[in-house]
Amino acid sequence: MNRITLLIAGLLMLIGSASVVVAEEHAAAALEHANQAVLHGEAGHAAMLVEHATEALKHAHAAEDIAKGEAKTHIAAAVKALEAAIEHGKMGAGHVPIATKAAEEAVDHLKAGNK
Repeated sequence: MNRITLLIAGLLMLIGSASVVVAEEHAAAALEHANQAVLHGEAGHAAMLVEHATEALKHAHAAEDIAKGEAKTHIAAAVKALEAAIEHGKMGAGHVPIATKAAEEAVDHLKAGNK
């Protein structure tokens, strides 16, 4: 009986640590794309900003589903910032600075969530 309990406990720990790794991988991918969104925004490329922010948003949603605690809070804030970046990026050249600022906020939150 003790062996079964230990085996189950070990499996649960393994599954839990695997979830953390998956969340970190998605958060890292989200950060990479959010950084690219910022770079394209600074260059005035609204379409590329939107493309990278959209990809970052996909990964941020995946990370948010798995993350816990403070990391989840930061990732949720990054999701909102990415949504704003996409929204403003689609509005055209006049909104690129606002979209870029939102993407920068997403980067800050994704970095804070990965600590």
